[in-house]
Amino acid sequence: MNWGVFEGLLSGVNKYSTAFGRIWLSLVFIFRLLVYVVAAERVWSDDHKDFDCNTLQPGCTNVCFDHFFPVSHIRLWALQLILVTCPSLLVIMHVAYREDRERKNREKNGENCPRLYSNTGKKHGGLWWTYLLSLVFKAGVDVVFLYIFYHFYRNYTLPRVVKCELPPCPNVVDCFISRPTEKNVFTLFMVVTACICVVLSLVEAAYLIGKR
Repeated sequence: MNWGVFEGLLSGVNKYSTAFGRIWLSLVFIFRLLVYVVAAERVWSDDHKDFDCNTLQPGCTNVCFDHFFPVSHIRLWALQLILVTCPSLLVIMHVAYREDRERKNREKNGENCPRLYSNTGKKHGGLWWTYLLSLVFKAGVDVVFLYIFYHFYRNYTLPRVVKCELPPCPNVVDCFISRPTEKNVFTLFMVVTACICVVLSLVEAAYLIGKR
């Protein structure tokens, strides 16, 4: 990853955000992205390798693992983080579009011509709607993924032992999940931080509407 480019993007998002948006950005970067990169990937790196079933029947372990882990936590979180951060980049692109229009206007009509925007980064007109829709989209993404996690993993927790009787298993077999307690701790942590991000996005949206 090119951290210089990433830092530039973060600076741009932070520059055009409200106070609530800066808190949201810090929460996503520190408590979600860094935890995901530094710790969560390692916790789930052995989820398939150490998923053991008390049978030697070929294919049984793979079928049971696919049934109880239809989608990896790590891949879902990666997709969630990508989708939840993209709307903030749209705000930067909108501001860049305004700055480009302003530059072309000065080149065409001279440096002393009337400006198209009093402040290209001020949230008025189309930029206000872009910012508001980005907040709604971010909150919506987190809510959708919270529902997906709840649908796949009830109460967001993993049991220590699961019973599987899917073909080609010869009978009801016990399957053991690797480090379920540690995985449950990280899952609940990510769920709580996602909930806080949803609240911050909704509060910021209410603040924008009230301020306008």
